[in-house]
Amino acid sequence: MAIQNTTKLTRIGLFYDGNYFLHVSNYYAFNHPRNSRISLRGLHTFIRHQVAKLEDAEPEVCQIVDMHFFRNRISAIDAQQRGNLLYYDRVFEDILMWEGVTIHYLPQRGSAMRREDKSINVRMALEVYELATLKEFDVVVLITSDGDYAPLVRKLNALGTRVMVLSWDFEFDDNEGKHVVTRTSQELLEEVSYPLAMHDIIEKKGASKDKLIQDLFVKRDDTTGPRQGVYSSDSDIDLPELETPRPREVSEERFESFILTLKNGYGFIKYPPNNLFFHASDLLNAEFPELQEGDPVDFNIGYNREGEEVAKNVKLLLDELPEEEEEE
Repeated sequence: MAIQNTTKLTRIGLFYDGNYFLHVSNYYAFNHPRNSRISLRGLHTFIRHQVAKLEDAEPEVCQIVDMHFFRNRISAIDAQQRGNLLYYDRVFEDILMWEGVTIHYLPQRGSAMRREDKSINVRMALEVYELATLKEFDVVVLITSDGDYAPLVRKLNALGTRVMVLSWDFEFDDNEGKHVVTRTSQELLEEVSYPLAMHDIIEKKGASKDKLIQDLFVKRDDTTGPRQGVYSSDSDIDLPELETPRPREVSEERFESFILTLKNGYGFIKYPPNNLFFHASDLLNAEFPELQEGDPVDFNIGYNREGEEVAKNVKLLLDELPEEEEEE
């Protein structure tokens, strides 16, 4: 007679505030020393293990049974005018679908992605509550920092559903010198059962030896630059069309300007109307640590996976560097 397995499955519902998640992923790709985007598969594994730890259960019986991604979406015409954005949005959608995530879009009001547009927040809150009621999740996981979801959390608490929030607090100066600050609503954090400050978890002592934390980020070849593999969640997924996209050709014409800012392994070149990103692997005649802000360079113009212009084949103009004064 077979022994009945009485171990209860902990059922997890995962919901992404997509505009916020991509903002966080961009930060780690372009403004953090990791220079790598967040891996969806790694994030899902991390969530299961965190729920298991907090629910005093084994990871094997903590399963994400429903995943949803909510995001504003610009019109097809606006996307077409922004280079290859339509193509790369489809790449991202392919990755989400391969990971089993259901996608929800609302049309963006206006041609620019405005994070203050709250219509998608209302849609997400309604869907979360309806699904939590129908499917009786044990734990609902929200990836957001927005205080607008605090009333939703109170409703979920009334259902007896525990709520986990994954949030990131960070700040940086963008390539135009604007100081960007991202903070999580304290009202939201006070309502949830399991608040996870991901920025602290990622930076904690010993994180470099924690496989769960390391797997939160996309593995990439250091020579490809942080914008390669922009949406890939794992290298073993059989999606060759995502690994070998067809970028627009690099221009043959050379342009001259100077280095505006330098970060950890990448920088920006002054080139109106938008400053151009370049990676250390695109330097032809210098090592990245040798560069200084203000150094003259020439370069070709290429395109990243999002269809945006970037500097390629960057060459330091040695003849135009100021001569160092000889010490007497």
